[in-house]
Amino acid sequence: MKKAVNLIILLVVSLLPVLSIAVGNRPNILFILVDDQSPFDFKFYNPESILQSPNIDRLAADGMVFDSAYHMGSFSGAVCSPSRHMMTCGRTLWHLPIGVGTKRICPPHLEQNTLAAIFNRAGYDTMRTCKKGNSYEGANRQFTVRHDASKRGPTDESGSPWHGDQVMNYLNDRETTKDADPFLIYFGFSHPHDTRDGRPELLAKYGAVNHTDKVNLPPSNDKQPKLPANYLPAQPFFHGHPGLRDEVSVSGVWKKRDERTIRNENGRSFACAENIDIQIGRVLTKLESMGELDNTYIIYTSDHGIAIGRHGFQGKQNLYEHTWRVPFIVKGPGIKAGTRAKGNIYLLDLMATLCDITGVSVPESCEGISFKPVIEGKKSTVRDVLYGVYCGGTKPGMRCVKKGDWKLIKYDVMNGAVRKTQLFNLAENPNEFIQQHHDPAVIALTGITPAKNQLNLAADPLYAAKLQDMEDLLLSEMRRLNDPYRLWNQPDDGLIPPKPVSKRKRSKKKKR
Repeated sequence: MKKAVNLIILLVVSLLPVLSIAVGNRPNILFILVDDQSPFDFKFYNPESILQSPNIDRLAADGMVFDSAYHMGSFSGAVCSPSRHMMTCGRTLWHLPIGVGTKRICPPHLEQNTLAAIFNRAGYDTMRTCKKGNSYEGANRQFTVRHDASKRGPTDESGSPWHGDQVMNYLNDRETTKDADPFLIYFGFSHPHDTRDGRPELLAKYGAVNHTDKVNLPPSNDKQPKLPANYLPAQPFFHGHPGLRDEVSVSGVWKKRDERTIRNENGRSFACAENIDIQIGRVLTKLESMGELDNTYIIYTSDHGIAIGRHGFQGKQNLYEHTWRVPFIVKGPGIKAGTRAKGNIYLLDLMATLCDITGVSVPESCEGISFKPVIEGKKSTVRDVLYGVYCGGTKPGMRCVKKGDWKLIKYDVMNGAVRKTQLFNLAENPNEFIQQHHDPAVIALTGITPAKNQLNLAADPLYAAKLQDMEDLLLSEMRRLNDPYRLWNQPDDGLIPPKPVSKRKRSKKKKR
């Protein structure tokens, strides 16, 4: 009899997590997504940063910071579009409902197994506010409450406070109606994506102006952020996307890469980022007053990084760490405060993880890996290898692969006119310095002198074996993930050949 009683007790205890989910104690989800933000904007990634983000810093201090979180890449100059598709459907880059040759690998009616649809079926209330466009509309339509608009202006109505208001109104309505259902809130912002029109008082804080003069430079100001450590006044070689908007047409920057332009533009970005932080603070305070904060998982990230002067780039169409990597914080029940993990996660792992931590069934269409074991402190990473793509311009484009401290980047663009290989040891060269960073003129601007070994190591005979290992690894990942292209030194595998560059585009390249 005693054994039977003990068995019943053991059974009940083992079912407690399931029972708590069934009776309505399921955790809430607040997913915060910003547009175009490098992890190195934040002090918890870059102690030299001057960005003031006390509420995001609080999330980092109270939760877990991921040091190795990435978006998989893009086949489009609008990098945010495949990134946001991957987040909401949990599928890899070449298996999306958009892109090159992907429909043959994408299940039908995928929108019914996207983030909001899954959580709707599980009894969650789903709400979304975000910018318009550049995302998966089929997935967006699944949210039961939706307020989308592009808000990149300097006022409360035209900027980030508008998105904050939508979430505040939603929480106030829940409080008024005593809604006890768990919620999933997709709290998206339109900033700090350009045009980075900041509020006047925040611009003044960072010594920046909303620059609109295409001829004259913005004023210099000591309050502006310093030049990034890996700043370059020009790209070391052509990136292979002629006429790319982010590199030649962004208001306030255009084709300029001088110190005053870049420092002012980073100041504008910081002003917009601090405004986002203020809105997050409002929502955190509201959740706390409602008694919901401790039962809410909060994720903070960006759809991708951004360059703004780093390596001579301005936009997000490259595979250096400042742009391929994203800021990533998770705070919530059971997560030890002030912890860090490598992670080795993609943004597309979000769906699998949110389902895992809430007890919601993961659809078969999801290809992500849950990083719940990482946030529980049971593992430090969920994968060994990370693969990245940019081929929004001429094909095949850029590819990268990272394993341990080693990273390979390859460029095959302009119909073979640009074929480059870069090999970095990120432990020794975290800023991915190349030969141009050793130029005395660049050192005079940044105040940073790279060490002798902080270089692209691809041509160094000492690393020939490592280079070959990374080349083999890249090809393996391209095959595994159904990459439809091959680079110049890879077997073609009978896949899509690169498209020839038009005469017009070739003439543009010669002018550069």
